[in-house]
Amino acid sequence: MSEWNLRQWSLLGFVFCVLMMAVALVLEHGFGLEPCPLCVFQRVAVIVAGIVFFIAMLHAPQSRLGGVLYGLLAALPVLAGIGLAWRHLWLQSLPADQVPSCGPGLDYMIDVLPMKQVVSTVLSGSGECAEVGARVLGLSLPGWTMIGFVVLLAVPVAMMMSGRQRGCGYRWNG
Repeated sequence: MSEWNLRQWSLLGFVFCVLMMAVALVLEHGFGLEPCPLCVFQRVAVIVAGIVFFIAMLHAPQSRLGGVLYGLLAALPVLAGIGLAWRHLWLQSLPADQVPSCGPGLDYMIDVLPMKQVVSTVLSGSGECAEVGARVLGLSLPGWTMIGFVVLLAVPVAMMMSGRQRGCGYRWNG
């Protein structure tokens, strides 16, 4: 894997994002688990990372700068996803008397509120985000999402490292 180029790393990241979204959609449509607003924001982070990986895969720049730039661009939504999953886990760890009250649905907030207030409201959390809908091998779904994002973070790091090792192709003869 140390010999992989940017296109291969980008493909791996894109496929991983597709798999994460496939699991989310199977849980929603196959098992009837409705995503809370924080879950939706985590999905957006996965989709944005997938788009960056897809563009990097198509473009596949050969320069060192390209690998570092695409790695940084992909790392941003992945890090945001880690933060969102952490926030979700924190809300789920609160004692019942400290859980925020349930707020309006995300669709309603998007229709009525300015986007800045929607983001602020979702990040502050609500009671529905604190509910543990399902556990798999003892972990709640945000815990598994956090693991997915942490594993996914290895791809942008590898993209940046492969870009650094490859160099830009110019030699200094001085």
